[in-house]
Amino acid sequence: MARLLSVNVGLPRDIEWKGRTVHTGIWKNPIHGRCRAGRLNLEGDGQGDLRGHGGEQRAVFAYQIESYLYWQRQLGRPALGDATSFGQFGENFTVEGLPDDQVCIGDRYRIGGAVFEVTQPRVTCYRVGIRMNEPRMAALLTSSGRPGFYLRVLEEGEVGAGDEIVKVGEADVRMTVSQINQLLYLPNHSHDLLECAMRIEALSPGWRGSFEALLRNPRAGNAGLMPEAAAHPAAPGFHRLKVMSIDRESIDVLSITMQAFDGQPLPVAQPGQHVVLRVRPDPAGPPIFRSYSLSGPVSDERYRISVKVEPHGVAGRWLRDQVRAGDVLDVSSPRGTFILKDGEGPVVLLSAGIGATPVLAMLHTLAAAGSTRQVSWLHSARDREHHPFAAEVQGLIAALRHGRSYICYSRPAPLDKSSVDFDAVGHLTQSALADAGIPWDADVYLCGPTGFMADMKTAMAVRGVPPSRIHSESFNGSEAMSPGVTGAVKRPPHLPEGDGGSGPLVSFARSGVAAHWDRSAYQSILELAEACDVAVRWSCRSGVCHNCESGLVSGAVAYDPEPLDRPAEGNILVCCSRPVHDVVIDL
Repeated sequence: MARLLSVNVGLPRDIEWKGRTVHTGIWKNPIHGRCRAGRLNLEGDGQGDLRGHGGEQRAVFAYQIESYLYWQRQLGRPALGDATSFGQFGENFTVEGLPDDQVCIGDRYRIGGAVFEVTQPRVTCYRVGIRMNEPRMAALLTSSGRPGFYLRVLEEGEVGAGDEIVKVGEADVRMTVSQINQLLYLPNHSHDLLECAMRIEALSPGWRGSFEALLRNPRAGNAGLMPEAAAHPAAPGFHRLKVMSIDRESIDVLSITMQAFDGQPLPVAQPGQHVVLRVRPDPAGPPIFRSYSLSGPVSDERYRISVKVEPHGVAGRWLRDQVRAGDVLDVSSPRGTFILKDGEGPVVLLSAGIGATPVLAMLHTLAAAGSTRQVSWLHSARDREHHPFAAEVQGLIAALRHGRSYICYSRPAPLDKSSVDFDAVGHLTQSALADAGIPWDADVYLCGPTGFMADMKTAMAVRGVPPSRIHSESFNGSEAMSPGVTGAVKRPPHLPEGDGGSGPLVSFARSGVAAHWDRSAYQSILELAEACDVAVRWSCRSGVCHNCESGLVSGAVAYDPEPLDRPAEGNILVCCSRPVHDVVIDL
């Protein structure tokens, strides 16, 4: 008979870790007496990061004494398994029996006065490594087939150490916790087993969504774990493209149109994607890498980029002053996930300044297709002199059956004409969006300076546009995800302290930073990115969760530790990779 050995609870606390503050509920301690199991958690218990832990589907985490004894042997820790160690793995229930290779998703158990249902394996993150003082612990738990499992509370009631665990029901489809864990995290995602898992009614929505993604896209790495930011991988390397023309779009924006030097077809971009340029303004220095959105029609013959020339922008000034028609540039394949999605509903293309470039490519696609969707172009500029693509946009809007534009100038010049060059004075605001008649059910594509995008997201929320319909592109890389880390000061990307100028050069293309790899200072490219304050997503830090999956623009990496499941071709996991030689990463 299975038995509840210990009930463990703990409220979130702040801990110091690698110079950062982490808010975590991983510390659980045994309680004496009985406590109430509620719908969301146990009485006296809490979670620090509700995105990854807690909630109705993950109200209680169970781990087995038999797994304690396994890790006692594997890690050489004799105290593991003693009653004083219960809660060490962050579990609420330390149980005897109920092994992961026998318990099935959907099994139901009565423990004391409550009834529980198994919903999913544990999703491990770096915080269990902090608790165990073993950085690899997330990967070890997952790869061992001993992750433990979550329970949801079907009937609330009191539980306590010593209670018998009685099975009272099971799912019609039988798949064990270990099988479900392996199906997501390890290679060879069997189509038949995925379909079988999808028939388990008790499987939590998060895992169900991951399996649906694997069924839709079985050949692109691990689609069940791949983040949206890495969902459209491209082949690493550069194409040699010949400059066909250079056109001035405004006082500080120029467009460069290029085609393949050898006349071969180019990889076709999706509207909204960007390319990375490798340029060498200083012939004696290393190359620098810059990301530019494609601003022209989708084509396999030519690419057009549009560049804002900043007063202190090294790459932009070099392109303006040195590059001429007939020159050859090194250009990556198109990449990025800010793309126009299929649909029939309204579309809003919302931009400020040079943020017009990716949404202009979307407008070209809509016009070329003769789209009957309602398309609204909203743009903010200083004045006519600083308003790129004005005539081009007017022509494209006129070609659409339901196209319209709304232009704001913050400081129109005396000769700028209201109702001709612009529609309103000032910035795009909530009231301006109301004047433009933005429908709440539109798909909104947003690009511009950081402050502008934050203001527009707030304004869209007020108008009732769901966050899932707001798609945005940042000039300076993707948004960071560092679960549990609090109070971190956001700083612009920079060279790390003590960059020695030797070792492979790691270039973060979207952040405009290139730093040398120092194997004595960094265990992974992730650690170097953090030292440069480059925005990066991560959770496990050991090659399990794929949150850090990012595009590899050029170069090669080696893994240590080896990830449980390799990323898609053209992507890397920065949390466990190191450069073999110079690399360029789409961060």
